[in-house]
Amino acid sequence: MSYFGQLPQIQFEGKQSTNPLAFKFYNPDQVVLGKTMRQHLRFAVAYWHSFTGTGADPFGAGTNVRGWDRFSGMDQAKARVEACFELLQILDVDYFCFHDRDIAPEGDTLQETNSNLDAIVELIGQHMKATGKKLLWNTANMFTHPRFVHGAATTSNANVYAYAGAQVKKALEHGKLLGAENYVFWGGREGYESLLNTDLGLELDNLARFLHMAVDYAKEIGFDAQFLIEPKPKEPTKHQYDFDAATTLSFLQKYDLLPHFKLNIEANHATLAGHTFEHELRLARVNGVLGSIDANQGDTLLGWDTDEFPTDLYSTSLAMYEILKNDGGIGRGGVNFDAKVRRTSFEPVDLIYAHIAGMDAFARGMEVAAKLIEDRVFEQILDERYATFKSGIGADIVAGTANFHTLEAYALQNQSYELQSGHLERIKSVVNQYIINA
Repeated sequence: MSYFGQLPQIQFEGKQSTNPLAFKFYNPDQVVLGKTMRQHLRFAVAYWHSFTGTGADPFGAGTNVRGWDRFSGMDQAKARVEACFELLQILDVDYFCFHDRDIAPEGDTLQETNSNLDAIVELIGQHMKATGKKLLWNTANMFTHPRFVHGAATTSNANVYAYAGAQVKKALEHGKLLGAENYVFWGGREGYESLLNTDLGLELDNLARFLHMAVDYAKEIGFDAQFLIEPKPKEPTKHQYDFDAATTLSFLQKYDLLPHFKLNIEANHATLAGHTFEHELRLARVNGVLGSIDANQGDTLLGWDTDEFPTDLYSTSLAMYEILKNDGGIGRGGVNFDAKVRRTSFEPVDLIYAHIAGMDAFARGMEVAAKLIEDRVFEQILDERYATFKSGIGADIVAGTANFHTLEAYALQNQSYELQSGHLERIKSVVNQYIINA
């Protein structure tokens, strides 16, 4: 059965093409800075938005027209697997990602739920073997079911904490079975509404204990995936413990988890935290914890996680600059489209259009970023702006040989200084030129 009208595989036709079912910038075999676009970008389809999403929003019911919705229960779960691998083939995308509860329905008991998961994981494994498609990462959904109303690893109920541990244990086993290259922890309800009824210290300690247990169990079963934490500032919990990259980094350092984790940075989460995507990527990169990204964009005029497909070339260009400058690029991570079509784009083909738009946006962004790197545009700007740290007292500061005595002595002898403009408007104009002409 075809869920997308037996469409042929999408091909690269170049920027002059008017074919809506063709790539204009993403050429998987084009070499950029020594690697092909396919190798750099490692695109992935997000199972939850593409196959379980209905098009519902906070004010309206679902509108999506999806062939697999004619089924229910395990029959629907099996149909979604077929649809997933059909979409991967059409888009020529190598990877996919899922939450455990995306792929199989919950049963009345944990035993029944695990049995459902085992059956679908076996089916997914068969499709992976037949097609060569791979699992970028999997994770556990510990935020949808009412049992997680107070959180999972930060819950106030020890029975729920134990259930969460059992759920992640199973997810780690499935990750190993399917050869997942990463495993993501997203604390959808790991936070609090009010300090009036929250033991903040206990919750943070318990969260750290939980993550250490996961590290230990992964080692026990030989699951060598890269562990990722995905920061998010709010929604659904008002005060999330993984607010942004800096907060998450601090948590990992405090609890001796830093050797075991990197960050999965999402563009829309950066927006909700009051940051830019490139800010979060830069912070992760300079601290050596940039592991993977969720590619989407938010709507600054709306106050929730809109998860739009990325089309902003300015954002994708600066994001790809950070990724290309990262040691090893995206490494074992990838560019996962944690994005959904708009509620008004409800036909199956709209999923194809949306992914093409996102893939082209990141491919073009990579071309721009590569040209900026080749021409040393930002390096020249920074070399000039921080030139006073290359010699004299500046060099002493950088070398760590300066102290307050030497700084005072220098300042007493050099009480005049000449500041230079940051030329920010000119720099933005240069970036625009590269986006247009690269």
